[in-house]
Amino acid sequence: MPSMKKITLALTLTLATGAAAAQSNDFGLGKLLGGVKNLNVGSILENGTKVFSEPTEQQEIALGQEFASTLLGARPLLNNPGVQRYVNTLGRWLASQTERPDLPWTFGVLNDDGYNAFATPGGYIFVTKGLLDSMRNEAELAGVLAHEIGHVLRKHHLKAVRVSGLAGLIEEGLRTKVGDNPQLTEATKNIIAKGLDKTDEYEADRLGVVIAARAGYDPFGLPAVLQTLQGQSAQDPAFTFMFKTHPSPADRLSELDALMQGRFDNSPANSGKSIKDRLKEFSR
Repeated sequence: MPSMKKITLALTLTLATGAAAAQSNDFGLGKLLGGVKNLNVGSILENGTKVFSEPTEQQEIALGQEFASTLLGARPLLNNPGVQRYVNTLGRWLASQTERPDLPWTFGVLNDDGYNAFATPGGYIFVTKGLLDSMRNEAELAGVLAHEIGHVLRKHHLKAVRVSGLAGLIEEGLRTKVGDNPQLTEATKNIIAKGLDKTDEYEADRLGVVIAARAGYDPFGLPAVLQTLQGQSAQDPAFTFMFKTHPSPADRLSELDALMQGRFDNSPANSGKSIKDRLKEFSR
């Protein structure tokens, strides 16, 4: 397990290499949206069955761009370069610990006071301002981001497309210019609103604690977040969508308990700095 000195150095290097992108508060997401509107991926799609049973990485990223465009159409990015830079730096460090480090991993904070996080195919991940504000330390945020990374690694949204019966509609929509097809937009909205299968959420939880530990963080950061969720009401508007699209926090904790019991005793207990302190550093 890497020392905290190495972790800090790696984070610094990640920030330095991404400095050019970090000068913009959209971290390429604005460019993404512009590119999405002009992207015609019909030439790379032969038929719906092939696209969603054996997608190429290019196809996966193209679909992820449409999901990201849909999310950003509903909620804009938070206009705070320091916050966006910090979440991108942490997210990319976590993603570098996985078997898919070369995806165009892009992380963004949505200007939304609700409590939620989203992943799309191809490595586009979003957290809400409300969720970020509720995080007590970096290990908790790392656990949440690692959970979302897990969805991308296991291609859970591509699975959702296959089982939703929308594969043909999405494939047909992608034959036009992405971002210009209302049917495609509605199809992606449908999948986002419905959420993923419970087994996919449990798998992302398991991957999340492992990825966080690999990155040098306390793997119990994600369970701590779930314990916080357990104390919230599904009737609270800030948490309604989270509860609607995920298994209950109690069930998720039970699944993680079975996995983690005695298996992470030698993992780092590093909780990192408070989010407030981290944001001060990245706002300078």
